[in-house]
Amino acid sequence: MAIEFEQRKTPPGIEHQYLNLLRHILNSGTESGDRTGVGTRKVFGETLKADLQNGFPLLTTKEIRFESIKEELLWFIRGERNIRPLVLKGVNIWNDWPLKRYLQENGQGNISKLKTPDLWNEEMKKFKEQIKKDEQFAEKWGDLGPVYGYQWRHWKNPDGTEIDQLANAINLIKTNPNSRRIIVTAWNPSDIEEMAISGLPPCHMQFQFQVDGDRLNLAMYQRSVDTLLGLPYNIASYALLNHIVAYITDKTPGSLTLFLADTHIYLNHVEQIKIQLERDPLPLPKLVIDKQLNSIDDILSENIKIEDYNSHPAIFAPIAV
Repeated sequence: MAIEFEQRKTPPGIEHQYLNLLRHILNSGTESGDRTGVGTRKVFGETLKADLQNGFPLLTTKEIRFESIKEELLWFIRGERNIRPLVLKGVNIWNDWPLKRYLQENGQGNISKLKTPDLWNEEMKKFKEQIKKDEQFAEKWGDLGPVYGYQWRHWKNPDGTEIDQLANAINLIKTNPNSRRIIVTAWNPSDIEEMAISGLPPCHMQFQFQVDGDRLNLAMYQRSVDTLLGLPYNIASYALLNHIVAYITDKTPGSLTLFLADTHIYLNHVEQIKIQLERDPLPLPKLVIDKQLNSIDDILSENIKIEDYNSHPAIFAPIAV
């Protein structure tokens, strides 16, 4: 008897997957407490998948600021750990955590982003200005610890030497493309407590490249997922990373797969999510890299552009700190 195999169905586009995930959490998620005190609805073990040949996955049902995603990723790639280079470029993704530490250690821990938003915003404005103009202040209060890109480029061995995981991964893509060990991890157990002082232990904690002919695929594992605010940035950031590395290694960007562990929405994001779910996705934009790259360290911000990006208006929601 002949055995028939079911044809694997092509998943819907990445933005439809994302919107369906929001609906799933709203409808089926379990209400839970969390570290921030805000509360969440959560699910566990979700997957999103995008074919990067079908457009750059910068979501369109709300405006996503690509410049912030790009500058943050380049900051990761440079192996940096201080927020000052980001603040100087107007990128404020990481400011809340070091400000929280600064206020606590200077006797102002009663100023909370959620409970005293006006005071928080006033302190944030002063904090950013001080970070910009005072390098010594920034060195002390802008340091996030050995987060993300620092682990990618400066993983510390017990003997004091370092491993440049990202450079090693790119070298493997070029020299041993069939390897199943093209992996970069940011989860360094010995550094977690130091990361938590002014920042966060890595949420997107590990990624792996796979070479499939001329296609370069990328899979990422994320332990904790802020689905409304963080996940759209994570999708675009790892898509951009795949494009950059594919460009360097003379490959075609292939698939992006995100494995999502604790996948949640904060309880104070529900109304914003309902607004987003009423919107229909628009066509995805195109990514352009306009310089020949031979090394991961060659890439400059001005070499990366998004074309034909149209979106619905931005949706603002508070970040849980």
